[in-house]
Amino acid sequence: MKKVFFWILFFFLPAFISVNAAEPTSAEISMFFKEIEKFKTQYGKLFEATARIRTLYVDTVNENKLQEDAIIGMLQKLDPHSTYIPKEEVKEMNEPLVGSFEGIGVQFQMLEDTLFVEQTISGGPSEKVGILPGDRIVFVNDSCIAGVKMSTPKIMKRLRGKKGTEVAIKVLRRGNKELIDFKIIRDKIPLFSVDAAYMIAPEIGYIKLNKFSATSKNEFDEAFDKLQKQGMTSLIFDLQTNGGGYLQTAYQLADDFLSNKQMIVYTEGRADRMNYVASGKGKFEQGKLIFLVNEYSASASEILSGAVQDWDRGLIVGRRTYGKGLVQQPVSLSDGSLIRLTTARYYTPAGRCIQKPYSEGVEKYKQDVVERYNRGELNNEDSIHFPDSLRKETLILKRTVYGGGGIMPDYFVPLDTSFNSPYLTKIVAKGVVNEFASKYFEKHKDEMTKAYPNFEPYNANFVIPEAGLQELIALATAEKIPFNQTEFDKSKQFLKTQLKALFARRIWDLNAFYQVMNTENEACKKALEILTSPGLYESILNKKKK
Repeated sequence: MKKVFFWILFFFLPAFISVNAAEPTSAEISMFFKEIEKFKTQYGKLFEATARIRTLYVDTVNENKLQEDAIIGMLQKLDPHSTYIPKEEVKEMNEPLVGSFEGIGVQFQMLEDTLFVEQTISGGPSEKVGILPGDRIVFVNDSCIAGVKMSTPKIMKRLRGKKGTEVAIKVLRRGNKELIDFKIIRDKIPLFSVDAAYMIAPEIGYIKLNKFSATSKNEFDEAFDKLQKQGMTSLIFDLQTNGGGYLQTAYQLADDFLSNKQMIVYTEGRADRMNYVASGKGKFEQGKLIFLVNEYSASASEILSGAVQDWDRGLIVGRRTYGKGLVQQPVSLSDGSLIRLTTARYYTPAGRCIQKPYSEGVEKYKQDVVERYNRGELNNEDSIHFPDSLRKETLILKRTVYGGGGIMPDYFVPLDTSFNSPYLTKIVAKGVVNEFASKYFEKHKDEMTKAYPNFEPYNANFVIPEAGLQELIALATAEKIPFNQTEFDKSKQFLKTQLKALFARRIWDLNAFYQVMNTENEACKKALEILTSPGLYESILNKKKK
């Protein structure tokens, strides 16, 4: 035990010396050794085991790797969102919220030697080919990365690369017996958080936010001001597939919609509570407001939509959100690595904790959305059940709401699968749709831009010719994807809309892309119907659920 004690002492001395430039007093030295004894008593077993492994184990061990594995193991026993980030990955971890890079555009987490996609970056290459949160990337360019203990930096090196280069991946998706092949062209990953902002109808604005980043509030302000100058009096705020980000940004955005001194969110840790309250200086404290959410809307998205729902400030339209109500704090370690440690739970103004259960393990937790699909929850509102113990009331109209597993919308919109087919999945995943869109646009760019110098007539009138669709089919056949007429007919209208949107993006911007795609977005169409049908908005807002 003496050896372990001196090792701990040596470990602590440099920090002690660096902090105290003057010679320490006897009282300080005494306090220091008391802390060492306390530390030795509480954590000596861990250090003793490490020392014994180092000196007695039959093979030479990598002590740094051993320590990292121990940290990872401890964190995995806590909750699904407490994670360890090696120093090589700390910079990359922050890039989706504060910087830029070139790659395939996914945020992921390693779990038991498997790469889980947590979120695709909006507008990025992975989203374009149909990668989904929850997918497991098994192969990268024919190299297996699952179950082989490949380090995260090595995996990232395989996924990242120069813009324009190609990477082939194989994905395991829950519900699919076979791996799905994807061909992705790396690109500069767009990191703007406002994807689109436009007038979707007279007096009705639409803003789509893909994450809560350091720049989101400024981007929102700019978009909002632009729409307000165009006569916006009602707003559709799209948070579909927005996986969250900074809590502070969620608070800042919620402040735009709530009145003075209204609670936005509060967090409770082991010993303290933090309250976030509206300032009364919001941009849109009055006016009809609808938030669009789905099963991939999480964390900060739930803070914002939960606050609006609890104060009966607006309507939530779509499907039940993900259910992440844990707050992580970054804790830097001495070697430059980082722990994202859960330090609190957040609660909506009505006292709801939105965090879904995770007592059955991380694996089951990660697959919750798939299980919802299997149970029919994404298609039928009546399949969703909350225990009465989690029942709360909204703060103005006393409507029933629930905690314990995401924000339940005020108006449920089922998942639209009417256009899905195996043929569509294959041609999107293999990159055929994007490749065809690029080739077709380059070939017809001059005639398209001449015929449609402005977006409005394009949006109203452009339809891809049948000859173009036949070229798409031929390209898919060349990629060894057998043609299936029945499946093609089922997906045809969606394909035509998607190609029209891809062309619009090349001629104009991402804003134009979403203006086209939202014509097929059922949640967006329903929100528009609610806002344009006399009395419907008020009727839904005042409806009390049992």
